[in-house]
Amino acid sequence: MTPQFIIIHHSATKDSGTVSWQAIRRFHINECAWADIGYHFGIEMVLDVPWAEPHAEIMFGRMPYENGAHTTGMNQKALGICCVGNFDAEDPPPEVWEACLKLVRWLMGVYGITEENVRGHRDFAQKTCPGSKWDMDKFRSEL
Repeated sequence: MTPQFIIIHHSATKDSGTVSWQAIRRFHINECAWADIGYHFGIEMVLDVPWAEPHAEIMFGRMPYENGAHTTGMNQKALGICCVGNFDAEDPPPEVWEACLKLVRWLMGVYGITEENVRGHRDFAQKTCPGSKWDMDKFRSEL
């Protein structure tokens, strides 16, 4: 796959403060019977570790050259990033927002993807994803 789009998602679940990313992976493999987690990258707050201050961590999912399983009709041409949290219920933590900007900027540079091709899942499905409190216009303007 050569990605032409980057699609931002939220997990629509409360971030547990530890590593929810592996729980999402287990769900996708065990319950959905997929080969791996559907997203290429994940970002979540890591709060409950004794060796570090609370921070947003970027995690790998599927390899970027593999088709995703995150957005019907776009999986063959889009990288999927899932930010852990419910951004219908709460604002994205600033650390998650900044980590997502950092990751998306890097991916745009690597793959030559333009700002207008950085989209929310809601642009392709009748969902609020990445959450009604995730302002995609603001996000794109900060890229």
